[in-house]
Amino acid sequence: MDNLSKLTTEKYNPESVMLDQMSTREIVDLMNEEDFTVPKAIQQVLPAIEQTVEAVYESFKKGGRLFYIGAGTSGRIGLLDAVECPPTFSTDPEMVQGILAGGNNALMVAVEGAEDDEKLGQENLKERGLNPNDVVIGIAASGRTPYVKGALQYARSIGATAVSLTSNRMAEISEQADIAIEVETGPEVLTGSTRLKAATAHKMILNMISTAAMVKMGKAYQNLMVDVNASNHKLRERAKKIVCEATGVDYNAAAEVLEKTNYAVKPAMVMLLSGVMFDEALQLLDKANGFVRDAVKQVKSVQHFK
Repeated sequence: MDNLSKLTTEKYNPESVMLDQMSTREIVDLMNEEDFTVPKAIQQVLPAIEQTVEAVYESFKKGGRLFYIGAGTSGRIGLLDAVECPPTFSTDPEMVQGILAGGNNALMVAVEGAEDDEKLGQENLKERGLNPNDVVIGIAASGRTPYVKGALQYARSIGATAVSLTSNRMAEISEQADIAIEVETGPEVLTGSTRLKAATAHKMILNMISTAAMVKMGKAYQNLMVDVNASNHKLRERAKKIVCEATGVDYNAAAEVLEKTNYAVKPAMVMLLSGVMFDEALQLLDKANGFVRDAVKQVKSVQHFK
């Protein structure tokens, strides 16, 4: 349990043994070279990532939620992905949640001992009302954090889907998981500093999981962010650009229809692509479970039979 030397994330990197003697350019060149290895490591675990996306998608279809849980850097990365979902996909904040050992205060200041408390991981999930429809992704670069291990153990015990995300093979937390994503990024440039390659890999993987699951839920049309929450000037401008790209109308026409939809992009697109009014566009989207293509097809199908 306490033998860190067995973990690849804790080993010395032979390429950086002279790190303290390197010039600034040599340091950044070396770090850049090491970062190039991250996508290759992720490529090796794509089947497990695919399996996780499917599990999250099935969970969302049943009204379930996605929880990221971790300590330190791992927990912060989970929080980062979770808080970006509402503005990007107009999701309820409850749909994707990040849980950090020690609470949100640990986002800025480390809470000593929180990551070593196995029961705390369980209690934090109980507080969120975890149920069998949910998915829990426990994140720990070392793969042995007690807080995460306890969380996954509890998730699995109640029938929720438990996923481990770690940077070491044969990880302890993977023993408590239904799906194990073990992305072996190897020794860090700065020995043991898993906020580097390990954290980069985990951020990229969480990007894949949340984005792919949301796309499968109908939150994209082509490659456009059609469920964006246009809550500020920048996002309202983005909404106009999206409508222009998707429908071929000019900027002013996009702005005009978005004013009618209170800057909801999907109904604006359906209105322009199908020639329907706002209320009908909403009904079509509801019948199509939020998929723009399917909503438009309904209108074209009716027109074809007339």
